[in-house]
Amino acid sequence: MQTSAQLRTQLQAIDRRSYPAYKSLAGGYRFGRYTLWIDHVQGDPFASPSSLRVEVPAEEAGFPPRLLQEAWGRTALEDFLIRRFAARIEAYNFKAKGSGKSGLLSISRCGQEVLERSACRIQNGAVTLRFHVGFPAFGRTISAGELEKILFSFLPECVEQSLLYRNLDGKQAEAAVFLAEDQQALREILKREHLAAFVANGSLLPRKSGVSDLPMKDSVPFVSPASLERAFVLPHRGEIRGMALPRGITLIVGGGYHGKSTLLDALQMGVYNHIAGDGREFVLADETAVKLRAEDGRSVRNVDISLFINGLPNKKDTRNFSTPDASGSTSQAAAVMEGIEAGTTLFLIDEDTSATNFMVRDELMQQVIRRNQEPITPFLERARDLYEKDGISTILVAGSSGAFFYIADTILQMDSYRPLDITDAVKTLCRTHAAPRTQAPDYALPSFERRLPAARNQAHGRGPRGGEDGRRGERNGRKIKTMGKDVFSIDRETVDLRFVEQLADPEQTSALAHLLRFGLDQVIDGRKTVRQTADQIWNTLEQKGWEPFCGSYVPCGLAKPRRQELFACLNRWRG
Repeated sequence: MQTSAQLRTQLQAIDRRSYPAYKSLAGGYRFGRYTLWIDHVQGDPFASPSSLRVEVPAEEAGFPPRLLQEAWGRTALEDFLIRRFAARIEAYNFKAKGSGKSGLLSISRCGQEVLERSACRIQNGAVTLRFHVGFPAFGRTISAGELEKILFSFLPECVEQSLLYRNLDGKQAEAAVFLAEDQQALREILKREHLAAFVANGSLLPRKSGVSDLPMKDSVPFVSPASLERAFVLPHRGEIRGMALPRGITLIVGGGYHGKSTLLDALQMGVYNHIAGDGREFVLADETAVKLRAEDGRSVRNVDISLFINGLPNKKDTRNFSTPDASGSTSQAAAVMEGIEAGTTLFLIDEDTSATNFMVRDELMQQVIRRNQEPITPFLERARDLYEKDGISTILVAGSSGAFFYIADTILQMDSYRPLDITDAVKTLCRTHAAPRTQAPDYALPSFERRLPAARNQAHGRGPRGGEDGRRGERNGRKIKTMGKDVFSIDRETVDLRFVEQLADPEQTSALAHLLRFGLDQVIDGRKTVRQTADQIWNTLEQKGWEPFCGSYVPCGLAKPRRQELFACLNRWRG
């Protein structure tokens, strides 16, 4: 460990040398109240910026123990500190001059969800913050004086004002933690009361636009139907009232543009906590909820879809079904089984993004195409058994078929973004119409013993090499690259996550790339089941953090996905 004075001396020694001389700065330096680590130096001023971190000891950070007692509280505080640091460095961004990315200061860009990120970690009261800096140069000649301004002037001020509790607004930090504690308390209430979801009165569900997750101005506040309204008491907020959806089958209907999909979209992101002011702070769903949809063209590997599809004309075995190019119905059938394998107890479905022939077959169609000629058993005929025999609930947005009324426990009508409980009225109406077939025989879930084939080109004892950053990296020779929230690749093999709709942040996709690479190198051996594979990867993350997945250093730019998205990633890996 060197001192900050030694770092200043080294900077002066390499001034005006060629850019690779910056590599000599890698290491740790004591800066009074914190330690600065230069983990990775970029190759040139136009490359991805350098990776740095600061570590502030617990006695200097000074955070009250009451804010650090629970994991979700620490995550909320970490999120608060990332946002605080991001706001501080924005004032200094590109104030140091030079070519390319010279003078860039950046850290994770947090959205509306509160996620566990590699950018900040609080452990035993000490704070570690990871971020990026573009080391300045003119052309490819080092500009040491500009970097000295960043490291000795800009950065100390940002650390002092962002990571030391005595310099923060304690009420704001406390509010972030208390909100997380209230959200967690409400999640525990959902489990205890056997509820699938909760939407607080006053919630603002519509978003600003298709490309903005901010709340829409002047949107209609949510008000629960009286018949579904429940009141609960939270530790900090006190009493909260809202719509409590019971477990079972809930149907959401209504005219076009009245808010059906808006409600479902809010519920699908209710698996995450949200920041204050988002409007969905207390819109919560079962944490294991999985959004289902048709996904034409996706890869399906060794999935038992016989619960829904049987007797194919080509005699293909649907108890061990594989295809590189699934249809809408087979992809959705596979998604149901994969979701159950991943441990979900709640499916979220929008009829608009589903395969029609997978969801329902009306009576006339069944008369024209006899059942023994149709290999698909529609979801309509399995949903009741999924709940009654295996405890898997469904919340379904429907607009074209009344057949779903006959299986629903709760029916909501969205009317100008206001929910109405029309369950009793619809059930009365159903008694005057001939009931469709709503249950099929031979319901049985598979044992989920399918295995992933052994990874190609597995590393045998080779040591890890650190990647450049959260977007591009290499470990044991496997190169990864992420392209936004939707896609990543490992050794040019693409994993398409466009239709995994509950991914909230591109950094979760980056994390999944790292998790899969670890799985290919150290877990997937052709003998473990998918569940065993996912469990080993997940348990490593839970117990050891990001370090086992990142090689020589942990980059800024990773956000923890859910276990369900890890399964989705494994299921979409074609390699």
